[in-house]
Amino acid sequence: MEPEEYVEAVLELVERIPPGRAMSYGAVADALAERSGRASPRLVGSILARHGGGVPWHRVVNSAGRLPPGHELSARARLLAEGTPLRGDRVDLRATGWSPE
Repeated sequence: MEPEEYVEAVLELVERIPPGRAMSYGAVADALAERSGRASPRLVGSILARHGGGVPWHRVVNSAGRLPPGHELSARARLLAEGTPLRGDRVDLRATGWSPE
C-alpha cells in the first residue's frame, strides 16, 4: 500500500467510527496493519493531525483514553455532544471501544 493509500485508509476507517464510540490510535493502526503492512499509532496520529479535519478525529484517542493533545476542549465538547462516556478527562475505552470487524 502506497503512503497516499494508507492516509485514505486511515481517514476512511475513522469516518466509520460511530457517534458515541472511540478507537485508540493503536487500534486504528492494528485494524489496518494486515492490509497496509504498517502498524504505527504515531503515524495514525500524524495523519489525523495533517489530514483529519474532515473526519471525526475526536473519536480517536490514545490507549489511556486521553484526548488529542492541544485539542482537548474541542474534542471533549464534541464527545459529550455525542453522548460518549468519559471518566474524568478521558474517554472510557472499555465502554466505548469500537472495532471495524
